[in-house]
Amino acid sequence: MSGQRLKLQFQRLYNHFGGDSTETNLQDIAEVLFCTRRNVRMVINKMVSEGWINWQPAVGRGKQSRLVFNNTDSELQLQHARKLVASGKLEPALVALDHNAEKLVQLIQEQLGVSHHQGKQIVRLPYYRCFENITPLKPLRRSEQHLVRQIFSGLTQLKEEKGEEETVIGDIAHAWEAITPRHWRFYLRPAIHFHDGRLLESNDIFATFADVKQLSLFAHIDNVTSPFNNIIDFHLSQDDHRFPDLLANISAMIQPANHAALADYETFPIGTGPYKVVANDKQRFKLEAFEHYFGFRALSDVVEVWILNDFAACYLQPTLGEELGGHADISSRLSMDQGCTFLLLNRISGLAQDTDWLNYFQSRLYSLNLMREMDLTKVGDFKLFNAYGLLPGWIHTPQLPEPVVIPHKGAVTLAYQHEHPIYPYIASLIEMILAKDGIRLKIIELSYEDIVLGEQAEKIDIWLNGMSLGSNRGDAILGWLHNFNHIQRVMPVNEFEHLQQVISEWRSTPKMVFPSDIIGQTLSQTGQTIPLFHNWLGVDDNVQLQGMESNLLGWFDFKSVWSKPQTP
Repeated sequence: MSGQRLKLQFQRLYNHFGGDSTETNLQDIAEVLFCTRRNVRMVINKMVSEGWINWQPAVGRGKQSRLVFNNTDSELQLQHARKLVASGKLEPALVALDHNAEKLVQLIQEQLGVSHHQGKQIVRLPYYRCFENITPLKPLRRSEQHLVRQIFSGLTQLKEEKGEEETVIGDIAHAWEAITPRHWRFYLRPAIHFHDGRLLESNDIFATFADVKQLSLFAHIDNVTSPFNNIIDFHLSQDDHRFPDLLANISAMIQPANHAALADYETFPIGTGPYKVVANDKQRFKLEAFEHYFGFRALSDVVEVWILNDFAACYLQPTLGEELGGHADISSRLSMDQGCTFLLLNRISGLAQDTDWLNYFQSRLYSLNLMREMDLTKVGDFKLFNAYGLLPGWIHTPQLPEPVVIPHKGAVTLAYQHEHPIYPYIASLIEMILAKDGIRLKIIELSYEDIVLGEQAEKIDIWLNGMSLGSNRGDAILGWLHNFNHIQRVMPVNEFEHLQQVISEWRSTPKMVFPSDIIGQTLSQTGQTIPLFHNWLGVDDNVQLQGMESNLLGWFDFKSVWSKPQTP
């Protein structure tokens, strides 16, 4: 008899007797369950073995047996739903609970946190959306950037130092040298495995950089060769004294040469990093430690991210507060996100190509003006503070023109990425501010990928977007500036070329400080970007996990956290 069939039989028996202990006999139960006396014995024995009932058979002819219910019908229902939740089947669990969302939330809270099963440490985290793409050469939001770093490896990587600028260390490559400023040689670790068991080959690196050098950030890569086993040479078209630093960029992480032909690769990618993807759907994202990882084996065996709609995603924590979405006892030691929520103006084909419109947008949509209109109860647990530049500490916003000319009445088109907790609210504030001047706002929701790749760019005047560098290095803004030509597409050619010249000079000049201030100042003072808000990021470090510190992407390094056992 199936488990579900047995539950139905229990419900029928429980409802018939009202859940009360009773004197009865096999014949009466057979009539209730519509089965033979022989089958009744089997059903009763199974219910007893499950612990649902106690059965005290009568001794002597004509005596009544005693039936005692150990579980209520609702308890049994809850047990069943709890097993479904534990396996990540949230929708069937909701059905089993008669669509009682409050009960489902309670069961989810039970499962989140740190647990151990068959000797394995499992970390379960809540999140508010699913992950449809986690591959290095796609436009990636902040959380996807973090996950890619757990799944893939690059030739080099950044080592995050607390309170200091990250340094570049080896990853797949253990050493490197500059033959000349245009010829760099990297020495690879031997016997590195992909998650599917295949050994990394030089062809995988060739194929990866054949794609990577199509990005403007890597356009000076001319050729990649392998003169000897486990040696990779890069030949460049211009001097680059900081080329190993560039290869730590997330876009340069190594993928299998045949990745384009693999089914479901965007959701089930194959890398050489400490974790491999074993589940990814609308309910759950699951990583397992990769046993053949060439570095230190991950301390957490399994990491599960449970997708819970409407969950405020500002802080990641293995345990929730007093209620779903609540954040009781959050650590007070948060870090500033190295990034910004900003407006990007279309100065090529949008309204901002006109000086009056450009000045108007700058005078109406600056950070403090939006803050004045903001109801902080509508931004959840996001800890926002106003921005005067693209990065915390930068003061690049221009002096506001007074008085400002209100352009002709009309419509402004604004686009923002869907599935974001607060962008719709910020867009509503912009709509309200413009409406005071008789200007209508038209809103378009697009995927992050479509925004970065320029979908409908010619029709859009303003993009509401965010950038998170995930690094405190001065040159970290490079990757964002060149991110699939998103900025270049809507910026006057002469201004972008000026930035390119400054960057080229930095690459070719040893010991020159990266010109980040020039980049930030140019973007803000020309009105190309209007910085709005910075954000505080962090994790709950009050849980029983060691090594749990927030990184600069607002997550924590999965492979480095562990649960200290309770000892006498």
